[in-house]
Amino acid sequence: MFKLLLIVLIILALVGGAVEFVSDDTQWVFIINKEALLSSIQNGAMTTYEYFKSLIAEADKIQGVDLSSPSK
Repeated sequence: MFKLLLIVLIILALVGGAVEFVSDDTQWVFIINKEALLSSIQNGAMTTYEYFKSLIAEADKIQGVDLSSPSK
């Protein structure tokens, strides 16, 4: 359960922009901006919420279509 929560927080931080990857020829670096982490997680959660909210709104529009009777 802890791993799942940690993965969700990392994904939200990535979406929100507090985490960045820097690489060169010899190494990869995972940089976390601690000051922006909380607001980044909140922004990532809101972005994800708005995305799924729009998907649900689109699905509600599709429910009005009657597919049971063929058109003549």
